[in-house]
Amino acid sequence: MQYRELAKTGIMVSPVGLGTVKFGRNQGVKYPQGFDLPDDKQIKDLLALSRDLGINLLDTAPAYGLSEERLGKLMDNRHDWVIETKVGEDFKNNQSSFDFTAEGTRKSVENSLRRLNTDYLDMVLIHSDGNDEPILQNEAVLDTLLDMRQAGYVRAVGISSKTASGGLLAFEKDCDVVMACYNPIYTDELPVLQAAAKLQRATLIKKAFASGHLNKLADENPVETALRFIFAQAGVTSIILGTIDPQHLQQNIELTEKILCQSAA
Repeated sequence: MQYRELAKTGIMVSPVGLGTVKFGRNQGVKYPQGFDLPDDKQIKDLLALSRDLGINLLDTAPAYGLSEERLGKLMDNRHDWVIETKVGEDFKNNQSSFDFTAEGTRKSVENSLRRLNTDYLDMVLIHSDGNDEPILQNEAVLDTLLDMRQAGYVRAVGISSKTASGGLLAFEKDCDVVMACYNPIYTDELPVLQAAAKLQRATLIKKAFASGHLNKLADENPVETALRFIFAQAGVTSIILGTIDPQHLQQNIELTEKILCQSAA
């Protein structure tokens, strides 16, 4: 796969990133079917397959249960990966809690560095609780992350937002990247993608397959339809696909390569 620059950061990422929520958490998640957490060998094999397929972007978060810790233990060659994690939300005892203070932000980044067994993070996003604008305007989290970017602990800063207005405000406030939701069923955050293209910022797309609910589309090939729909937007940098199924991952990479090659022709 041909890598893409993340905004003007110099960070090059694959057009598909691997979402790792299923590496560490199977409670309180909004998937149509339950699942067991993979064992260590399954994760190592999936990471190796991802690299073989050209994926270099890993999406994780403290709110993903054991995901960061398992990645830190099981991924090889840290410098082969672009790691994106989050601050603001934690998940313990089957319950989420939120902390957007300066102290909480710094502690969260420090914990992620330790769990991921690294001395820097490529991207750190604010894990919004849905109140995007008050978080960006009134809390200390963004200023703290920008300071940590300046100090070199973090290479790029942004928000995993819940609203179009929040994503647009993040770009106004010097964020490099917004993680936005966009798929054929949900298009409310399209203005964020359009702004990213205009401003030369980055977007990472979450819930590209509507968390497994693309069957609502009257379409014989809903996954391919969703991928074409998303990559038609110039502001899209990468799609985050959360899977622990090697066949599912390989099929989606093959579809992505076909779509991007056709677009470039």
